[in-house]
Amino acid sequence: MTDLGTTAPLPAEAVAAPERLRGGRFWPVFAQNRMAVAGLVILGLIVAASLLGPLLSPYPADVLDVPNRYQTPTLAHPMGTDELGRDVLTRVLAGGRLSLAVGGLATMVALAIGITVGALAGFRPGWVDNALMRLVDLALSLPDLFLLILVTSILPPSVITIVIVISIVRWMNVARLVRASFLSLREREFVEAARATGAGPIRIVLRHLLPNSLGPVIVAGTLGVASAIIAESTLSFLGRGVQPPASSWGSMLKNAQPQIFTNPWLAVFPGAMIFLTVISINFVGDGLRDALDPGTLRVHRGARRMLDALLVPRRAQGATEKGGPAG
Repeated sequence: MTDLGTTAPLPAEAVAAPERLRGGRFWPVFAQNRMAVAGLVILGLIVAASLLGPLLSPYPADVLDVPNRYQTPTLAHPMGTDELGRDVLTRVLAGGRLSLAVGGLATMVALAIGITVGALAGFRPGWVDNALMRLVDLALSLPDLFLLILVTSILPPSVITIVIVISIVRWMNVARLVRASFLSLREREFVEAARATGAGPIRIVLRHLLPNSLGPVIVAGTLGVASAIIAESTLSFLGRGVQPPASSWGSMLKNAQPQIFTNPWLAVFPGAMIFLTVISINFVGDGLRDALDPGTLRVHRGARRMLDALLVPRRAQGATEKGGPAG
């Protein structure tokens, strides 16, 4: 039983994921998924625009201009202005920097926790594995949103608090992926050869097991960024996330609630940014799963051979039929 293509029937294929990470066959397989390429382009544009926001927008993010509040989108204000006369485009770009930063940092912390727990559980079967997996099962049984609201109600609101809270509820799936990979790889021939040469446990984990588990971890981390952005937007929408004067896409949606029908652009643009970012990350994650799965290339080649086997006889028959009357 495989999980996200972490194992392959031959030991030589077990190292296919690290080889693709070095660029050997990664991009040709990734480029076959057009939606993944489109998602990568859109995500790159969103990230670049958010990072270059202070250079792209001539307006400060928090300067009030009350006489010009609630302006509809114009050339001067492409996304209009809000209830305090602030340029919505400037605030969307500023909110993108914060939302993307929270999503990235929370995912990195969750990956660090999940990889550590999964590596310990997978490399040390027995009571260590059982104890850690029961901890993972307990964490998975708790409702995410309830934990997010509970912890943010106890801790003082800040970006660091949001990162910690989101990472607490996002590390479990990574731990299970890493554990599954380690359990499958620890008995492979190249690991046995490393043990025979006198390699210690830390060297085996860092040099042999962990690199061969990076494929599903990278995919889970990519999709985790989208999940973390949604979690941050949810907390900010509920008033438990980013606090004024800072802004994120979720807090902008919260502030737009009273004007959702009278001034809809206040909610449409931050909501559209959340939608585009999350769906782009999901498409990129699908492409990464295909490109980093050692079995994907074999599946594509097998499907192509089957298709050729079906089409070649028909093409030959069609050519014969066309040539028959002509002769």
